[in-house]
Amino acid sequence: MARTPLLSRRDWLRLSAAGVVGTSLSGWFDALAAGAADDPRRKRALILLWMPGGPSQTDTFDLKPGHANGGPFKEIATSAPGVKISEHFPKLAKFGDRMAVVRSMSTREGDHSRATFHLRTGYLPQGPIQYPSLGSLVAKELGDDDSALPPAVSIASYSAFSPGAYGPGFLGPKYAPLMVGEATLAQAMGQGQGAYDQALKVRDLETPKEVPPAHADARIDLLKDMETEFLRHHPDVSPQSHLAAYDRAVRLMRTSASKAFALEEEKAELRDRYGRNLFGQGCLLARRLVERGVPFVEVSLTGVQGGGLGWDTHADNFNNIQKLCEVLDPAWATLLDDLKTRGLLDTTLVVWMGEFGRTPKINNNKGRDHFPNAWSTVLAGGGIKGGQVVGKTSADGMTVEDRPVTVPDFIATVCSALGIDPTKQNQSNVGRPIRIADAGAKPIKEVLA
Repeated sequence: MARTPLLSRRDWLRLSAAGVVGTSLSGWFDALAAGAADDPRRKRALILLWMPGGPSQTDTFDLKPGHANGGPFKEIATSAPGVKISEHFPKLAKFGDRMAVVRSMSTREGDHSRATFHLRTGYLPQGPIQYPSLGSLVAKELGDDDSALPPAVSIASYSAFSPGAYGPGFLGPKYAPLMVGEATLAQAMGQGQGAYDQALKVRDLETPKEVPPAHADARIDLLKDMETEFLRHHPDVSPQSHLAAYDRAVRLMRTSASKAFALEEEKAELRDRYGRNLFGQGCLLARRLVERGVPFVEVSLTGVQGGGLGWDTHADNFNNIQKLCEVLDPAWATLLDDLKTRGLLDTTLVVWMGEFGRTPKINNNKGRDHFPNAWSTVLAGGGIKGGQVVGKTSADGMTVEDRPVTVPDFIATVCSALGIDPTKQNQSNVGRPIRIADAGAKPIKEVLA
């Protein structure tokens, strides 16, 4: 049987722009993805599973069976000896050998806005300095200027907690994430998430049928000339951002790269395994983007039908956590399995985290409140030695007893797993060099492959 020839990404973009490769030939994308996965020069990528609101560590990855703070959930074994997690992760438990569970995160910020900014940038908000998000930092270090796809994509994000934590900061608009299916407050509370197919499409990439291609190209080029001329006289952030977004859209329009968002190309059985919901299909989209060379993709689990605001479970914690895990477990496990099957897991780091944890002590509303003192994150896949737990909390879950991990430590660990030097500096908007990870950060060496 003749094998479909493999193309480099540069060849693919050249042929697509020239109209040689038709958009209906989706098989070529699979061939390109397979070639990219096998390429020893392939750069690493990061998929961030972001849990806004702060997930309860005591009900997910650091259970306290037998203690009054423990709650009703039981532990189950994973594929890694001695590593146990919540009973509501039966599918994820099969990947215990690829996961490093960090149970000793310890921070001081219990406010959603400041904590979100802290975890997503590695820094606390400080005066005029515009710190970039982790996604923008990864995009700058691992992005490909020749790619028609953006170097960072944010899926189903709810940025209201901390808008500045989602932007490129002083790195500039070139590294701003493409926001896809950005969640409204209603969607973050689990309402109206059924229309996930439409939410996960990039809109307005096709020109109106009544406009001939030559006319459309002329209009695009004219507008770009006008914007470029305006920017020459007004070199401010706002026009730069507009032009960067414009160039990104034109790249997608003029190539077949936008087919990365065509989830209907995937087999129905695989889509079912991910889960027919916004988060599940967002994870599938993340895999499609990573295999096409996008170095950073994040997917947010902002809410589920009948739940509250994301993982902010001040009331009815246990019912809400169970509902969230019923969406999270199949999507996360299928993502890891899908990446592994396609030869991408060894070069793709998957990180699970929120902005803080929740109080071990259960409140009067059967909920758990904000708790930054001792909580959990998870690292899996590329660059990670799985099958282990880092750190330990006390029997009541209130304090870290062993191996405390700070936010700069965690950011440095993520960067190191991606092959990025966390001590590298970027020039900030105030003219001061800023390290990727704050000074004093120490990567968690025992989890690095």
